[in-house]
Amino acid sequence: MMGTQRTIKFGYLVTVMLWITVTTACNHSPDPLPTVPERTFAKGADVSWITEMEASGRLFYNKQKRPTDGLALMKELGMNAIRLRVFVNPSDGWCGTTDVVNKAYRAHLLGLKLLINFHYSDSWADPGQQTKPAAWSHYSIDQLQQAVTQHTTEVLRALKAKGITVSWVQVGNETPSGMLWPEGQIRDSNFKNYAQLCNSGYEAVKAVYPHAKVIIHLNDGANSELYRWFFNGLEASQAKWDVIGLSLYPSWSAESWQTQNDKCLANMKELIARYHKEVMLCEVGMPWQDAASAKAFLTDIIGRSKSIEENRCLGVFYWEPEAYDNWKEYDKGAFDKNGQPTEALDAFKN
Repeated sequence: MMGTQRTIKFGYLVTVMLWITVTTACNHSPDPLPTVPERTFAKGADVSWITEMEASGRLFYNKQKRPTDGLALMKELGMNAIRLRVFVNPSDGWCGTTDVVNKAYRAHLLGLKLLINFHYSDSWADPGQQTKPAAWSHYSIDQLQQAVTQHTTEVLRALKAKGITVSWVQVGNETPSGMLWPEGQIRDSNFKNYAQLCNSGYEAVKAVYPHAKVIIHLNDGANSELYRWFFNGLEASQAKWDVIGLSLYPSWSAESWQTQNDKCLANMKELIARYHKEVMLCEVGMPWQDAASAKAFLTDIIGRSKSIEENRCLGVFYWEPEAYDNWKEYDKGAFDKNGQPTEALDAFKN
């Protein structure tokens, strides 16, 4: 046990030293590195686990096997943007406001663009669970609207106070059945309460970052029928949004990634034409064990998304590529078991 503790402490110390080196290099001037131009196609990753991994002693290595700050490594691999999830009051502090601001500031110093992803929960929110924060558990729909406004405003103001620019904000995470259940749940195609919650988030974002684009995000990006039903309902309920976000995780047991990509690309083009909105692939992923296939999948989806007419697809984000060696039992990271990026991430260099 003592040997393990020493290893973890040493690993965390190395990580801290790497971060200090990056920060010091960036702080020769009070300004961050040059930011990515606003209309540049976003090639990014959700790396919300990174500080938790660092604290556990996990290190990240570049292709030359040198320990490298994880966020700096993402930029070295060709990424120009970072996505970070926000929980309201997480029990362990990870992905709470302080942790998010710390990660966002590191990305800011590296000149990376930022996507903030509000879950409006104390933990994970996704198609199977949209649990209200404990502090909001007895709130009415009116009180939930106020809470969404307050939470969104507080987090974004904390980011702005550090001089951080936010380019995109997700109001909810994978919400095909609404959020903040049961009050904000979509039932019998009734979108009213959910649309009100979305609008509370939308207005809060615009009050702090007027130029940030607000995203509403669903799973199953190849399912055009789901998206048509959902956004028809939101539109009829007078919901506000700027960008339609999609997730795409090809399934090897059902259809090939080529078929999934074809369907997703067709869906994005249909969404652009039908709703006159931009789109973004907020999450993509594939098991790391077959890195060559993952690279082919990513190269195809990035290249074809960039070619959508008038640059109406804003970008592609890989979900937690830095996760490795069975971290949180997640098998779709794009690093090998030794903490080095696989060839899958070469797709982001183009």
